[in-house]
Amino acid sequence: MFRPLELFIGLRYTHAKRRTHFISFISLTSMLGIALGVTALITVLSVMNGFEQELRQRILGMASHITVSEFGGKLRDWETVQQKVSQHDQVIAMAPYVSGETMLSSGTQVSGAVVRGILPGKEAGVSDVLEHIQRGDISDLEPGSYGIILGSELAFSLGVGPGDAVTVVSPQVMVGPVGLMPRLRRFTVVGLFEVGMYEYDRGVALAHIQDAARLFRLGEDVSGIRLKLDDLFDAPRVARELAVTLPGDYRVQDWTRQHANFFRAVKTEKRVMFIILTLIIAVAAFNIVSTLVMVVTDKQSDIAILRTLGASPRSIMIIFVIQGAVIGILGTLMGVAGGVALALNVETLVPAIEELFNVQFLAPDVYYISKLPSDLHWDDVIAMTSVALVLSLLATLYPAWRAARTQPAEALRYE
Repeated sequence: MFRPLELFIGLRYTHAKRRTHFISFISLTSMLGIALGVTALITVLSVMNGFEQELRQRILGMASHITVSEFGGKLRDWETVQQKVSQHDQVIAMAPYVSGETMLSSGTQVSGAVVRGILPGKEAGVSDVLEHIQRGDISDLEPGSYGIILGSELAFSLGVGPGDAVTVVSPQVMVGPVGLMPRLRRFTVVGLFEVGMYEYDRGVALAHIQDAARLFRLGEDVSGIRLKLDDLFDAPRVARELAVTLPGDYRVQDWTRQHANFFRAVKTEKRVMFIILTLIIAVAAFNIVSTLVMVVTDKQSDIAILRTLGASPRSIMIIFVIQGAVIGILGTLMGVAGGVALALNVETLVPAIEELFNVQFLAPDVYYISKLPSDLHWDDVIAMTSVALVLSLLATLYPAWRAARTQPAEALRYE
């Protein structure tokens, strides 16, 4: 049975005497090591969560939550499909689209790109691309005018800007006087966009859906329908429900499957970083072992006296577990406080450090994300706190077990 005596003696042993300053120094070092490890773990994972959130927002600036298409490359009775999809209570916006791979050329410059045909009036409901148009306006995409809005990197590689003409080459062919020839169409650049993702800025161009349909010879058909939900994290479940509800051979994909490799890589990186930084906490926790071993050696006579006064081996073990647990708990609490404070203020502290030392960690001309984002998840904090406390308690077991095995006669033989 746990008694206050064990707690009192365990806490008393955490205070330094004149001849045990070195032991107290190691205890302090262990405590600071655990605190620094927990602080680093919380901060790094919060920054990685921030990068993941930032990249997710940029991806969804061009990608939709769910796309509904049909095997064969074109969705024929898309208006009926759109009507059925609209009956789902979590679908808040939808828009048809036409998409196809093409080759764009201007002068001697040639580049491959995906031309996406959109309805300017409905595009704002399913994507954030309108917020990222740097030059021109989405309303400039008028049917029959063959206007096109290019990603900033794509425009740079072609050496064109608003008002310039580009030739779009479709992979479909037509029969001419000299045989098979690719379909060509001259488009006029009416704007530029930049969402901050190289994949889109370098490889996507926007056109009016009617112009794109003529280019790809779809007639009145479209490539598919893009959907926006009230909660993007419900996309996998809603996609499964729509796949069951829709009659016919339709393909329903959500954003997590379209970018599965990317998000899987981010989760793997977070898991690896968690393991690596947990090792820092483990090293600090193992310092508790050396601290308690030296304390046990130093307190041999005290242990023997306690045993002769009637203390059980279990009570002796509890005393030293408490002493080690105090180190672990204080270090963990300090680390949690420091990590949470740093994670919540990293977006303010990093610019201040950059200005103070006249450096720039993420140059905007090199990195699309030039600011260090942070997104603190309390479930991560709870998990890290639990890991630190468990490691600290485990580190106390062996020294406490050795203390409990001390024989009073042997310990007091030379006293």
